[in-house]
Amino acid sequence: MRVRIAAVQYKLRHVADWQGFKEQVNFVLDAAVDYQPQFVLLPEIFTAQLLAFMDNNNDIRTSARGLDKYTARYIELLRSHAMKHNYHLIGGSHPTMRKGRLLNTAYLFTPSGEVHTQDKLHRTRWEKEKWDTDHGDELKVFHTPFAKIAILICYDIEFPELAKSVAQEGAEIIFVPSCTDDRQGFLRVRYCCHARAIENQVYVAMTGTVGTLPVAGLRLHYGQASIITPSDFHFSRDGIAAEGVINEEQIVVADVDLALLDENRIKGTTIPLLDKRNDLYTNRAITIVTA
Repeated sequence: MRVRIAAVQYKLRHVADWQGFKEQVNFVLDAAVDYQPQFVLLPEIFTAQLLAFMDNNNDIRTSARGLDKYTARYIELLRSHAMKHNYHLIGGSHPTMRKGRLLNTAYLFTPSGEVHTQDKLHRTRWEKEKWDTDHGDELKVFHTPFAKIAILICYDIEFPELAKSVAQEGAEIIFVPSCTDDRQGFLRVRYCCHARAIENQVYVAMTGTVGTLPVAGLRLHYGQASIITPSDFHFSRDGIAAEGVINEEQIVVADVDLALLDENRIKGTTIPLLDKRNDLYTNRAITIVTA
């Protein structure tokens, strides 16, 4: 099966109120449907744009929690687009309060109106020290009519065990909403996306925020959307099905062929899923040698 992915490089800019945010979201999601995708991906914490008009007094911890009051409106807005346009929408992520805990939560909206979540499992120093977030504990694989997918939010893609776990449960596409402020941060995520695609013979779609915000800690953003493939003859030469122009507002679109994954896992130049020596990783002590 061939499926089409549209990854949105979402530009953060000053908005005066919820209506301004809603109009920008409406624009990019209405534009995405022109490409007739099955999956649309938005960046991590793109809803931080709302802080541009919120009275936060530079209190970063309080600001993050204040975003939760927009959760219901955020869900209804994105849910309506998934239903209206008949695509699966990975709605980036949004700071969400749950039982007194602040979680960085990715939302998956389906054409039938269902809403699913995937919490971020590993927190960056910023999230721990400034926003004082909590970590999620559950890793999920979502079975959609088009593909089996997983969502690893930004830093989570830097932990190979997570991608390995979802691939072993059948995930064919891993979506990576991200938010990075500089080139080295972006490249950490980007390089890890390539590595996870190669290691697990899956597609990885990532995107990030671009632009600037008049908000402490979120002023600068460096991002580029890309749809990444395993690196072999079955796919594009450089393992990139499509990528955007760095730091520009745009939508990056590519078709991916799921049947090629099955073929590559059997006939690939290398076949890491079959060649993996699981016996080396299970209850095996490392021998220390003085050389």
